[in-house]
Amino acid sequence: MATLQFDLVSPERRLASVEATEVRIPGADGDMTAMEGHSPTITTLRPGILSVIHSGGTDDYVVTGGFAEITADAVSVLAESALPKAEVTQEAYDAMIAEAKAALNNAKEVFENEPGPVDDAAKLMADMVAVGGHIGLSSAD
Repeated sequence: MATLQFDLVSPERRLASVEATEVRIPGADGDMTAMEGHSPTITTLRPGILSVIHSGGTDDYVVTGGFAEITADAVSVLAESALPKAEVTQEAYDAMIAEAKAALNNAKEVFENEPGPVDDAAKLMADMVAVGGHIGLSSAD
């Protein structure tokens, strides 16, 4: 089976470096799956679940943003924030929601009467709430 090198790095640490058969990416313009032979692509990430399928199974990571660079034989992800799904506790999720809510409130104050940045911050907040629902956690808001 064809494989590609997958690397996931966040500012805190390297989370993964494995030979994968496919990588499912929560792209800002839509979800995508990268496999060996993929056309070169760079995409921004939205908050979501990044899944890596490899010979040992599937590893899921919660990412909150960043970039993915895809080549024919590799996927490199530089995440703003990333945690293995198993490490996302209610407390960690609440902190992510609080950060997204603060960004939304800040956008509302700074960009009064400019809907674009406020809409972007609201979308980020909605994506974070959806991530919680996907992994079985709920936001207090």
